[in-house]
Amino acid sequence: MSDDPQAVQGGAQEEPRPKSGIELAREALAQARADALKRGTVPGQGRRRAARSRPVREPGRGGDPKPFGAAIRDLLADRGWETRAAVGGVFGNWPGIVGPELARHTRPEHFEDGTLTIAADSTAWATQVRLLSSQLVKRLNQELGHGTVTRVKVVGPASGPRRPGAWRVR
Repeated sequence: MSDDPQAVQGGAQEEPRPKSGIELAREALAQARADALKRGTVPGQGRRRAARSRPVREPGRGGDPKPFGAAIRDLLADRGWETRAAVGGVFGNWPGIVGPELARHTRPEHFEDGTLTIAADSTAWATQVRLLSSQLVKRLNQELGHGTVTRVKVVGPASGPRRPGAWRVR
């Protein structure tokens, strides 16, 4: 039996003693964690996201990055620009294809329907390139692919427009 006179007399229960600050904090923390779990969040980490599987993307439809060269080749092939790009490469690398001596006196002017037009800085060089035209076609087709260049047209220097009419002596 207890020595407490109130417990003996009326059979009244003891009042719970007040909780300390640390006990109140622990209960509040436990309640906050339980509420957070119900909401689907973890305290201090924000909302939990349900595990999602990433959609599988089709090849060529975005997704992982490609190397730049591969992306450009694919673009050229898709648009049908492969030949034009290759011919542009010939224009840009003319000295590497024909050699430095010939490149000093000639330059590619125009490419259309398999015909490459080359301008020479003198009539002598124009004649020389005409003599080398079959070898030049072979060399260009090695660079561009078989059958890309079918003919080389050589033009000499332009002397300017001639005036119509009779010959004049100055």
